[in-house]
Amino acid sequence: MNVGMLWFDNDNKSDLPAKVNRAATYYHGKYGVHPNLCFVHPSMANIAKPDKPEPKSIKSGDVEVRLTKSVLPHHFWIGVHQQETN
Repeated sequence: MNVGMLWFDNDNKSDLPAKVNRAATYYHGKYGVHPNLCFVHPSMANIAKPDKPEPKSIKSGDVEVRLTKSVLPHHFWIGVHQQETN
């Protein structure tokens, strides 16, 4: 993803898929393109399992959600993944 939008959502009553959906809906309305990639802090995923390693990404509808500590909690870096062409 070369260009994206930073979205902030600290609503404690909503789960991650709802937050990603809100960000994707806003992104589509603003830019006219459906986003398919979103980066969030791992703490946003609430999928900690003591016996298994943390996944690198999860799906939320049509959006791939990648977990990275480079994004602050409650922030969503959302946009369109650019496919590499040879």
